[in-house]
Amino acid sequence: MRIAWMTVFMTAVFGCIGSGAQEQACTVDQFSLGPVPAAQDLRTMVRCHLVRQSCALLEQAAAKRKAAFDAGAWQAWRDGVRQRVRAALGEMRFGADGPPLNVRAVSRHALKGCAVENVLFESLPGWDVNASVFLPDAAAFPPPWPAIVVPVGHSGKQMADYQIPAQFFARCGYVAVLFDPPGMAGEKQGGNDHFIDGVRCYLTGHSSNRYFVLDALRCVDYLATRPDVDMRHGVGMTGVSGGGTTTTFAALLDERIAAAGPACCAVPTACHPIIDVYAPCAETLPWKRFADGYDDVDLLAAALPTPVLLMAGERDEVFKIDWSNQIAATVTECFKKAQSPERFRYFADAGGHGYSVTMARQFALWMDRWIRDTPGRIIPEFGKDDIELADPKLLQCKPRLDVNMFTVNRDLAAVLHEKRSGLDVREAAKQLCGVTGVPVVPTARLGAKTLVWFHWLQEAMLQTEPDIELPVSFLYPAREGWKGGAVLYFDDRGRWSDLRGQGPLTVVTHFTERDTDGPAILTVDLRGWGDTASADMPYDLAGWADRSRWTAYVSAAAGDPILAMRIRDGLAALAWLRSRGEIDPARIVVGGHGMGGIVALHVAAIDGQVAGAFSLSGLGSFESLAASEKYVWSHEDFLPGVLLHYDLPELVNALPMPVLIANPLDAEKKPLDAEAVAKLYPPCDGLTAAQESSGQMVRFVAGVMQK
Repeated sequence: MRIAWMTVFMTAVFGCIGSGAQEQACTVDQFSLGPVPAAQDLRTMVRCHLVRQSCALLEQAAAKRKAAFDAGAWQAWRDGVRQRVRAALGEMRFGADGPPLNVRAVSRHALKGCAVENVLFESLPGWDVNASVFLPDAAAFPPPWPAIVVPVGHSGKQMADYQIPAQFFARCGYVAVLFDPPGMAGEKQGGNDHFIDGVRCYLTGHSSNRYFVLDALRCVDYLATRPDVDMRHGVGMTGVSGGGTTTTFAALLDERIAAAGPACCAVPTACHPIIDVYAPCAETLPWKRFADGYDDVDLLAAALPTPVLLMAGERDEVFKIDWSNQIAATVTECFKKAQSPERFRYFADAGGHGYSVTMARQFALWMDRWIRDTPGRIIPEFGKDDIELADPKLLQCKPRLDVNMFTVNRDLAAVLHEKRSGLDVREAAKQLCGVTGVPVVPTARLGAKTLVWFHWLQEAMLQTEPDIELPVSFLYPAREGWKGGAVLYFDDRGRWSDLRGQGPLTVVTHFTERDTDGPAILTVDLRGWGDTASADMPYDLAGWADRSRWTAYVSAAAGDPILAMRIRDGLAALAWLRSRGEIDPARIVVGGHGMGGIVALHVAAIDGQVAGAFSLSGLGSFESLAASEKYVWSHEDFLPGVLLHYDLPELVNALPMPVLIANPLDAEKKPLDAEAVAKLYPPCDGLTAAQESSGQMVRFVAGVMQK
């Protein structure tokens, strides 16, 4: 009996997929259910869009730079770059405008050929710089001495890449100041993690690079207080990797920096970190950097007339030598057109990503030329093996740690809470999200309609930009001539999450009821969510890497944050839904889950015409991301500049339609208790704030549809 049934089964199967000569044959070509095939690879769509967008902005910047130098108008161009850099970094007080340094001596130790003094002084009130000051042998080099600031990169000052040049400079007659950057491998841990705390600074409208650069500038302030330092001709600054980036930025802001030596840090930004999709750091990509028009080459050229020695490693595994050669050629041309060819030099070391003794020697010679005015001086002959690295304990300063990047930004967020810009909330949302004019109805490629009980289910692909496609699922009653309301839904988990398994969206629409009056459901995968989630790339192998970091920082630098893009996608989806003949445009409710709810609230605010809006298990407030010691939300969820103008409760209060905030979450995605919900969203007309989620949403939508 079992064999007989198997024979029947096999006959049915092979009859279905077998010879095309059979009249009722079925083939895989007839299978048309599921998502509409995309015109591109959705796994790389968002990254490709950001690469195109960023490269286009950098090309525009290059054209402006070239035009300025060709016309002899480079000084005005330079001043513009410096002004935009200063504005992006945020408030920085140094030099004559600097607050008290509050210098405290820590210790002094003798080393081979030099001595080191450890001191603490303040960069910001309560924020310590832990400086190790390497001093020349006074017998060999009578003071006062010229000085060099050596910013440390993504490491600690005790490491060889920093001790070696500092000791080398001291044994050549220069004072050298080392200091730890925020976080990294030095003493300034806790609240200073640039991978965690750096992105928070976007919220308050400044760059985390402020803290790296300001520490370097305050080192110059400190040197100016020492009677044994000769400041008459300024100071030098040089560093490798992140320390080189600090050097590059600092040289634009302080004329006391009379010679700069960035190493292993400058290449065309289009090459790195854009096209190579390298997971960057927030401090290297300030908000609107690309839109403001400054590539690494612009930063170097804008240092004019400061003499710049750009150094690279021939075997650098990150800042590839071909890229370094390329940027050096462009900067050389800029200095030539400014009639200052002697003020730029490029040196390629035989090593890799590091600061070698050879590099230190080259910068000492550069200093001799531009600071000491002794270009023919003989530099002592010694190499790496002649330098004895100090025990890391000898360089410890034990700085205060209670004031850090996190606390400073948290306090700034609290100040902004009490004093917003004054711009109308809905207008501010439009500006932050790049919304101009009325959204255009996107073109759509529609899949076949499938009857599911008493509803049509239709998959589609909406094209919101020439290179952006959004998969959508459209569920609406199959009754002939039906016209009614709709729910437009966004979900950061994917568009099917609340559809499948008779989820809350199917409960809303009553899809198994023959006489249902809807509403229809349009659920959308906004770019980077659901079917359009980005694939991993080679550099995602790194322990610090995260796909969201590259997307968040690069889009922020382009002046078009990924969250803003998703909000515009939401507005486009709303325009398409309104264009459907089955839908009553006056009865559309927009909502979402997670960050999809935050997108929905912005769509409702910017549009102003939907019948209702809701957020399920969404972020309770942007300020919580700045105020909480820990957070688990994606870096893509930090909207640059938002706290300058409003927070989510203020956005909700500005909505002219009924609103439901259900189960709002804190920075760690934990539900807020009833007291916290009431405090964040005080009861008012049109607003329902509750801890419960899906059931509240079903009742809310039903109530709005009945009005």
